[in-house]
Amino acid sequence: MIETFAALSDPHRFRIVELLRSGPRAVNDIGERLRLQQPQVSKHLRVLKEAGLVDVQPRAQQRLYELRAQPLRELHEWLERYHQLWDARFEAMDELLEELQDEEKPHGRSKK
Repeated sequence: MIETFAALSDPHRFRIVELLRSGPRAVNDIGERLRLQQPQVSKHLRVLKEAGLVDVQPRAQQRLYELRAQPLRELHEWLERYHQLWDARFEAMDELLEELQDEEKPHGRSKK
């Protein structure tokens, strides 16, 4: 999990992952779309590969990079636990606000 966060913490790598959502791409295509030089793209792809976020498939003279779903699923599951926690806290806060608003109403009637 930490490797995933570390890999995605760099804006260029995050943009590469976003670009790969639409499907596999070659290094040169990634560089053109993100306006990065080939050595930069290769460096970032190496980090993403080491973190397990991308796979590489050799095709003729090119190497196509594609996202791996498993690390992203694990990240989603981890974040979902916090989502549920915050949902519960917001629900409790909504209930408290409703109680406070009801207390402000004179004899159960709303203020006008």
